[in-house]
Amino acid sequence: MGGTADRRRWLIAWLVFAAPPPCLSAQGDMHPRETADRWEAVMATDSLNAEANWRAAIALVDIGKQTPDKEKNRARDSLYLVAETYARRAVRQAPQDAGPHFALALALGKASLTLSAKQRVKYAKEVKIEVERALEIDPNHDGAWHLLGRWNAEIERLSNIQEFFAKTLLGGKVFNEASWDERKRSTEARPELEKVLTLPDQDAMDPSYRARAQALLKKSS
Repeated sequence: MGGTADRRRWLIAWLVFAAPPPCLSAQGDMHPRETADRWEAVMATDSLNAEANWRAAIALVDIGKQTPDKEKNRARDSLYLVAETYARRAVRQAPQDAGPHFALALALGKASLTLSAKQRVKYAKEVKIEVERALEIDPNHDGAWHLLGRWNAEIERLSNIQEFFAKTLLGGKVFNEASWDERKRSTEARPELEKVLTLPDQDAMDPSYRARAQALLKKSS
């Protein structure tokens, strides 16, 4: 029995690590289903493998985000829930690594966009905590910086009534920390948007992101 189990672990390790997975970064994936399958294969023999958990979590979010947030979709919502479970497990196993905290912030952030206002407030607090923890550990984590920017933007887009409701009735005092002043840097943003148009696809959503960048450039010209 022991020999068979050892051979199985070796085979899975070879499949995952000898043949490079489509994406080992934290920011996106052209083939997220394949990536999720690879890391879940590792988890099948070691469910507490922190890296496998947080990378699988990101891959599941990459699958889910291909369905628009405004659409009701149980399959997508289930993916976000599983991603959150994986990310929380990774945080417990490797609290000093930035990856697990980023993955949890990402999963919660995407899930929150499909929820009610009250639930969003609850999620917003934890998203900010986790993304800031990721940046404490790795100040150069581009994915975490992106999430922090999105966090500020989403809060600042709330109407006055929504913001009042969040701050006073739902206990969303953390929303006071959001600021356009820290993120609104249009002059610096334009070269970055122009660069987006020249980059190769590395994420299943890149064609959509490129179209949005083009639209923003036209709007600002």
